[in-house]
Amino acid sequence: MSVEKVSYYEDFKEIEKKLWSLLVRAVNDRNSEFRTPVFICGDKDNLDGRVVVLRQADYNNNIVQFHSDIRSTKISMIKSNPNCSLLFYGKKEKIQLRMKVNCEIHYNDKIARESWNKTGHISRKCYLVTDGPGTKSEKPTSGLNDKFDNFDFSKEESEEGYKNFCVIKCKIKSIEWLYLAAKGHRRALIDLNEAKKFTWLVP
Repeated sequence: MSVEKVSYYEDFKEIEKKLWSLLVRAVNDRNSEFRTPVFICGDKDNLDGRVVVLRQADYNNNIVQFHSDIRSTKISMIKSNPNCSLLFYGKKEKIQLRMKVNCEIHYNDKIARESWNKTGHISRKCYLVTDGPGTKSEKPTSGLNDKFDNFDFSKEESEEGYKNFCVIKCKIKSIEWLYLAAKGHRRALIDLNEAKKFTWLVP
């Protein structure tokens, strides 16, 4: 049986190069399996996870970020404990990434405004709901009033959603890499807390 050879099988530099190429591509590629990681936050008594959309991947500063509604329950969790994690998996690539991150919430500031300005008015629909995400309702609902419960609204009208918009900026503390290979899996840890350190792990 022939086994595909990849440059990142046993080379730390190639592993780092590969994982960042996947993350950077995912920011703009809607079909990327790495575009929608699971974000996990909370404390020892209340952990919660949800799928988010990757909006930025910055190799030079070891940062990834995504958007959120400021009224979301995860905001209070992050404020209570900014140490969170992100889980990525690509079935085609056979690669899993587990990140430990420290989160910052950016609301009504330069970072939030820059990200909001890049958000298309149709994508802003998520932030136009009348009540915050997770609010109880007596009936099935999109949370939108009649004005926004369709796609017939202008970008100017969508500005109303900015008051609910925020950016979650995640400073990466470590990345655990797992590559599933028929000839033998490979697992490694990249510690970014101080000087970058690579360690092989048993898969």
